[in-house]
Amino acid sequence: MSGTSLVWLRNDLRLHDNEALTRAQSQSDRIIIVYCLDPDEFLPTELGFPRMGSFRWNFLRESLLDLRSNLAQKQAQLVFRMGKAWEIIPELVKKYEIRKVYVHQEVGAYEIEAESRLESALDRLNCRLSRLWGSTLFHPEDLPFPMKTLPDQFTQFRKKTEQIVPLRPVFEVAEEIITPTDIPSDDMPAAEDLGLDPQCPDPRRAIVHTGGESAGRARLRYYLDESHHISGYKESRNGMLGADYSSKFSAWLSLGCLSPRQIVHELHSYESDHGANESTYWMFFELLWRDFFRFTARKFGKRIFFKNGINGRRLPFLKNDLSLFERWRSGTTGIPFIDANMRELLLTGFMSNRGRQNAASFLVKDLKINWQWGAMWFESQLIDYDVSSNWLNWLYIAGLGNDPRSGSRHFNIMHQARHYDPLGEYVKHWLPELRQVPRDFVHQPDQMTTAMQIRYNSQIGKVYPIPLIDGAHWV
Repeated sequence: MSGTSLVWLRNDLRLHDNEALTRAQSQSDRIIIVYCLDPDEFLPTELGFPRMGSFRWNFLRESLLDLRSNLAQKQAQLVFRMGKAWEIIPELVKKYEIRKVYVHQEVGAYEIEAESRLESALDRLNCRLSRLWGSTLFHPEDLPFPMKTLPDQFTQFRKKTEQIVPLRPVFEVAEEIITPTDIPSDDMPAAEDLGLDPQCPDPRRAIVHTGGESAGRARLRYYLDESHHISGYKESRNGMLGADYSSKFSAWLSLGCLSPRQIVHELHSYESDHGANESTYWMFFELLWRDFFRFTARKFGKRIFFKNGINGRRLPFLKNDLSLFERWRSGTTGIPFIDANMRELLLTGFMSNRGRQNAASFLVKDLKINWQWGAMWFESQLIDYDVSSNWLNWLYIAGLGNDPRSGSRHFNIMHQARHYDPLGEYVKHWLPELRQVPRDFVHQPDQMTTAMQIRYNSQIGKVYPIPLIDGAHWV
């Protein structure tokens, strides 16, 4: 044991499978657990909206409050501070004579830069920063290649890892966590305190996303053991309506309220009890995709944010047209399938995976708008925002990332709409102005005669927007 250590939490807001917490406890007499909220996260982007919008913040706030509650049950404290970690933590180090700070490494370039700035400040205080890894299924040290030679395509990565790389055991939750309980902590701000518009999620939302480890583990138990929805996941995962067509684990994974290793260990337990099938494998498969994107972000650093992406391909046809972007962002493009998805995102902070791919393709390939703008809006709005998954998925669709098909991935929006929403139920759920439209016209209401538009109270240009793209464009 060696006095007091500090654990700096970021996207690892959990007690289970938390190596930083476990190592600090085993090597210290007591620990101080700190979360720093950088106010710069809420500054407006060049497009006017904040990097972190109110839906994201509310989910993060709930996650922090849940963690604080779980620690309090063990007579331990979470210290919450507003400010930059490389300024706040050194002050705590000096005041409480801390000799070691533990942190889980991140994959985003700016998060890595924050680690480096903190390490430099700690060096001057003779305090060591201990970096650990806890955000992926596979540990980087167990991969059969160094990070700099990570395969650029997922299939190559999968073939070299899924049957070869061992899955490390999870770290158990400690029975006792010894922390000081009298360290000053800032108040947890509400959305309006941060300059955000307070938003209540629309009651039509697919699922109530409550932040925190408690809700995340409850969702895991429900999806696997209570409902057995996992057994049909491969067939249902491209659904559009309802809470259970997909696992919805991504929000809790994004903040580390759920550990990916914990999910797979419980998935294996489920398979032992109920049998494995394509759906249980598909859950592992998609978590492997998540690993691939996180390692790719680590490999390419700030290049994942560059306009030419990680493959350096130029897309000279992309433009910065704010009026078209606002039509897309607000869900008023006149293309019902796109508008329904964009309004779900606008009103709830969530959108299905199928919707995200179509919305991204439409913005880049049909409207020919700068893909970075779309990625920025998703970053601001998505409850499950994750730097690697968000930016690399946008690069993938734009043809600037890991897609072996490069620029040829162009979604036929009408085909997608009719395949994944054949009755128009999803569109009518989010576009009440089209609720009376017959199913044959719900995805192209502009094809109705004027008399039909009046009859079904859906006049184009008056009740519903004139489409930005002619539907014949996709035929």
